[in-house]
Amino acid sequence: MGSKNKLKRFKENETFANVIQPTREEVVNNFSHKGKWSAFFQNDNPIVLELGCGKGEYTIALAEKNPDKNFIGIDIKGARFWRGAKTALENEMNNVAFIRTQIELVDYIFAENEVSEIWITFPDPQIKYKRTKHRMTNSEFLKKYHHILNSEGVVNLKTDSEFMHGYTLGLLHGEGHEVLHANHDVYKNVYSPKEVTGTQTFYEKQYLEIGKPITYIKFKLNY
Repeated sequence: MGSKNKLKRFKENETFANVIQPTREEVVNNFSHKGKWSAFFQNDNPIVLELGCGKGEYTIALAEKNPDKNFIGIDIKGARFWRGAKTALENEMNNVAFIRTQIELVDYIFAENEVSEIWITFPDPQIKYKRTKHRMTNSEFLKKYHHILNSEGVVNLKTDSEFMHGYTLGLLHGEGHEVLHANHDVYKNVYSPKEVTGTQTFYEKQYLEIGKPITYIKFKLNY
């Protein structure tokens, strides 16, 4: 994407009512929406997050299928989720929002028990050992997710990375969390949930074209 295109999208994002672009200082110093998302959406419906949402394809697809839930996509790259935000506005989807910020700040954005479900779709697996702290399913991130999830809250991980799948499964079992569903190739498993196989991101379609299996884990955190 050209720099002019990016700048145009950044500018357009600033006019979108469904996009929030706080500074890091605004997030960590008593973020205005924390604990008040029901006021933002003007309802008390469950909140579902897509972390590292990219173009927002999953956020939009799930929101279309679940009008009784509120969906929030989070990514640091606003030029990417511009597409999802614009689609939501064009289709008058009032249950969708996007936040431009770092995933590591998720527990500053949401209050304890404020979220009902989290989706992590095709994150960077951060394979090198020194990048472990950046893996979105490491112990520190899981603690953050547990803090904002309600008592019935679950996390979904969909990835093309066997490494990420195996790393996460091992960590979940090692820490005593509850694995509700796990599969190494969702499109070859008749028991795969429809929300997993019914939506395909831009990159996922590319992976499938070259025969790369897509893995999935659904889990509940127990601390």
